[in-house]
Amino acid sequence: MRSLLATLAALVLAVPAGAASPPFAARIATVTADDLSHSWRPGCPVGPAQLRLVRLAHWDFSGRRRIGELVVHHEAVPDVIAAFRRLYRARFPIRRMVRVDRFRGSDDASMAADNTSAFNCRYAVATGPKRWSAHAYGKAIDVNPVENPYVQGSTVSPANGRAYADRSRRSPGMAVAGGVLVSAFASRGWAWGGRWSGTPDYQHFSATGG
Repeated sequence: MRSLLATLAALVLAVPAGAASPPFAARIATVTADDLSHSWRPGCPVGPAQLRLVRLAHWDFSGRRRIGELVVHHEAVPDVIAAFRRLYRARFPIRRMVRVDRFRGSDDASMAADNTSAFNCRYAVATGPKRWSAHAYGKAIDVNPVENPYVQGSTVSPANGRAYADRSRRSPGMAVAGGVLVSAFASRGWAWGGRWSGTPDYQHFSATGG
């Protein structure tokens, strides 16, 4: 946990009071299997060569500028940068954004920490035959999971997002129909899990619709 906190602290870029906001920034890098030691393994539907690490500027809930990290499929990079540029310009708050490997590949731990993440080679959390999640292809992003939980009847994931299962209560960081978060991804043709009938996944945005 100390190493995670140190990493997060190192990613903070302070904006002096009264200063003009610095412009949005994004940098792209390749990744290796060593970079994805907890989120990728042989047999996954895509390999490290098909993935990219995107470092993006964003605002946190205290109005501080930070640099976050997302691992996505190389085909998704233009969409991701465009969507997060819109969020940055709107000062939409994102709690934290680090690779799920910082949580040893645990989706549950990442969600509980309100971490926005993308690639993770795992199966879909759904009924029916086992199938790969869109996250396993690097073509899905979960944004602010606490403020935007996955609701399956009485089960809310993460559990500390239960207060946000009531979508009539609007708070910063929430995904809402017509809001900037949903619109930013919709403008790139990405689907929102908040529209899923019966089991809305408010945090989930994907290029594939799944």
